[in-house]
Amino acid sequence: MLRRRFNKDLKKSITEPSFATPITVAPIVAVAVDLTEGSLPLNDALRTAAARILATLPSARLACLNVLKLGRVTLDYTLDEQGRSKQVERLVALRHWAEPLKLEEHRLTTHVLEAVDPAHAILEFAGANRVDHILLGARQNSLLRNLLGSVSAKVAAEAPCTVTVVRPARIGDTSSPSSADEAPQGP
Repeated sequence: MLRRRFNKDLKKSITEPSFATPITVAPIVAVAVDLTEGSLPLNDALRTAAARILATLPSARLACLNVLKLGRVTLDYTLDEQGRSKQVERLVALRHWAEPLKLEEHRLTTHVLEAVDPAHAILEFAGANRVDHILLGARQNSLLRNLLGSVSAKVAAEAPCTVTVVRPARIGDTSSPSSADEAPQGP
């Protein structure tokens, strides 16, 4: 009894950690998925890289991003030619992209960002949501991309977190760790 009277810290109630505590400390991995035609090999490489990262971080959450690029001076419509919402179509496509990862519902979010500059939108999302790792793809080099810069280069240079840039497998490149192990040995 004497101890309590002189030690005020013993009177303080100990608060239990809330349910939200584990969620706030779980790392967030953001993957920027390109949903345009011809991006299937790049998206497959992104999915493989995301699966590898998530395997090393079992409590991590995955935020699938897509940027709906807006024109600087043009009128942009939120509906496609058939009258369907572009945002909803992209949200569904992002869920479909993430399906093979077999994540629990609480570990996956999908986001469609509307912006003139896709790199700025990704960086702003990463800062606002305290993203721990950004995963995005890089297309093949082109003259225009070399002159103006690429989204992946800008994100990698300015991101407040770790960035992994993924390239699609080269056409005709069949070497992979599993196929190398199965290759028949020479005489």
